Amino acid sequence: MVNAAIIGLGWWGKNIVNAVQGKSTRLKFVRGVTKEIVETAAFGAQHGITLGAEYDDVLADPAIEAVVLATPHSLHADQIVAAARAGKHVFCEKPLALKHADAQRAVTACIEAGRVIGVGQNKRFWPSMTALRSVVAGGSLGTLMHIEGHYSNENSSNFFAGWRDEPAETPGAGMTGTGIHILDAFVGMAGPVARVDARFTSMQGGHDPRDTISVLFQFKNGMSGTLGAVRPSPFYWRVHAFGDRGSAEAVGETETIVRCSGAPVERKTYAALDSIRAEFDAFAIAVEGGAPYPITPAEMTATIAAFDAIIRSIASGKPCEIACIS
Repeated sequence: MVNAAIIGLGWWGKNIVNAVQGKSTRLKFVRGVTKEIVETAAFGAQHGITLGAEYDDVLADPAIEAVVLATPHSLHADQIVAAARAGKHVFCEKPLALKHADAQRAVTACIEAGRVIGVGQNKRFWPSMTALRSVVAGGSLGTLMHIEGHYSNENSSNFFAGWRDEPAETPGAGMTGTGIHILDAFVGMAGPVARVDARFTSMQGGHDPRDTISVLFQFKNGMSGTLGAVRPSPFYWRVHAFGDRGSAEAVGETETIVRCSGAPVERKTYAALDSIRAEFDAFAIAVEGGAPYPITPAEMTATIAAFDAIIRSIASGKPCEIACIS
């Protein structure tokens, strides 16, 4: 059992604890860091978590093997580096960083310290996405040519702390809340991105934020792609891979649709699982020396390289090349 500390007990930090504590057989939270100790005291007591206000106190505690960061995005890179230097494994909520250089710095610190780094991309663990990657890897679609993704989720404008309204913390409309999950899915199946062309739109007259983002992709391997996200729209998820012999799409958490030349359309529905607990179990297995965390450090940094380029493309109104990819 990995003894961990949760850093940040806002809406999402509490979701993590509720998914893991007393349910995972591999990881438990024994300490927590929050600026709102009084407000979260009852929650901490309910889950057997000792609360404090200082991150450094957790890093100095030899009983803590891993830290879980559910903190503002701009803090992630420095907090990861500090944890690695203190000998702690790190699980960081998405996005890993807001700049590619910071993501690379954070990942490098963990590698040099021999510590595991995990990132909170729980959609990777959805049954639909596991099945989609299996179809793509199996080769039945032929040579991959194009990939599409859309993730809208009205949670992007609900239930969040005030810091998420700050443009510096949430650049690119829905990219930090939803689009980053699509980026991770793309990188996991198509590899690093070489070029993006992004557009942002905002509409007034209703409950903010009312905005959209759309992105065209050119991948290093020659594939093309498109991404869309609409922040105020109800939940919708689709990732669709197209090859020269067929296509396969994941729709929501549990459904796939496969279309291959000369064959009937194949629709499958899978049993749901708790994807948050699944990603933390995978992290704990890696910490304990088992299978590596399924999102590699190279994929983590490639995702943020694409994210960084999208933000720059929005700002300039022009396509953006990504030079620093492997």
